[in-house]
Amino acid sequence: MLKFYLNACGIICAMGDSPAQVKARLYAGETGLAATDSCSPGRQLPLGRVQAELPSMAHLPQRQRSRNNALALAALAQIRPQVDAAIARYGAGRVGVVLGTSTSGIGEAERALAGHAAVGALPSDFDYGQQEMGSLAEMLAWELGLAGPAYVHSSACSSSAKAMAGAARLIKMGLCDAVVTGGVDSLCAFTVAGFAALESVSAAQCNPMSANRDGINIGEGAALFLMSGDAAGPATVALLGWGESSDGHHMSAPDPAGVGARLAMTQALERAGVAAAQIDYINMHGTATRQNDAMESGAIAALFGHEVAVSSTKPFTGHTLGAAAAIEAALCWLAMQDDNPQGRLPPHLWDGAADPALPALNLVAPGAALGRPLRHVLSSSFAFGGSNAALLLGRTA
Repeated sequence: MLKFYLNACGIICAMGDSPAQVKARLYAGETGLAATDSCSPGRQLPLGRVQAELPSMAHLPQRQRSRNNALALAALAQIRPQVDAAIARYGAGRVGVVLGTSTSGIGEAERALAGHAAVGALPSDFDYGQQEMGSLAEMLAWELGLAGPAYVHSSACSSSAKAMAGAARLIKMGLCDAVVTGGVDSLCAFTVAGFAALESVSAAQCNPMSANRDGINIGEGAALFLMSGDAAGPATVALLGWGESSDGHHMSAPDPAGVGARLAMTQALERAGVAAAQIDYINMHGTATRQNDAMESGAIAALFGHEVAVSSTKPFTGHTLGAAAAIEAALCWLAMQDDNPQGRLPPHLWDGAADPALPALNLVAPGAALGRPLRHVLSSSFAFGGSNAALLLGRTA
């Protein structure tokens, strides 16, 4: 059976700008969220802002210069040697780029419009192309000198899960031998204001699955993988299966019955040939909104029971929207590497106040471990418009 190996992973988020730093803070239970009014003037909110200095974009065309693309360059730098080796092996026309995003360069447009309001003209360094959704894939293809398929998937919070499924399909169809895939999103006032208008933003660190949960924290970041049909080492993680569904229930609220969520997770299991009982850990979408947590916990309990280890990692990173699925897949990928032989699990940060209306799931306590390497993990993402996706990663050796 064809496997889709995740040969290399680069990540930058509120917890750090390298896999090692992110992993250290994750297992230390140290959140990357910090209170700021940078995206909500006059109102302090916890945000998952990347603090690291980002790469220069001076070599890029003006239309490609955005914080979103700078985050992508930072993640790419971590896997550049492996990507360059794949290009040398397969050829520039056989390597693709499939990415997820939701904000693109909206932050640059915000600043340009503010400038226009002040002086009556757009800044000279603003290019409309900065906010185009396709800018992200165009930039990485340009940066790498690629001639293969390059596109962006944008379906809100499921974007990068669907992008990774799309990358696997390109390899399966024989259109690519390798694909740079994942997701990127950057903070901006537009996004924070939008979620605040929906009364979905918490003024404190988000509290998934708690009786006291009251909304999300917005974050930013990037996670990129080199995906190919070839293993790259004795212990390799692969995308074994994925599932996608659409509820069509409501513009922003999930189907309370979780039918679409269960369908996506079931498809991932079936495509991978893995039974629900074989899943070692589930990375929940876990937004800490009333409706999402109720729907998701019910779907997990119905399909996997109450014993499988689960956690939401959004209290560490914030909800990174179009990048969330890729960043959470990266956290799973990190947990499945050789340097975690005891199978230490990403902890669930919350206040411990269980909601009696929700199924009693096995939420990962700080320091909890399987006692052996993780073999199969599932990561789910549920987006506005009822766009659901699930990724099933497996350790192949």
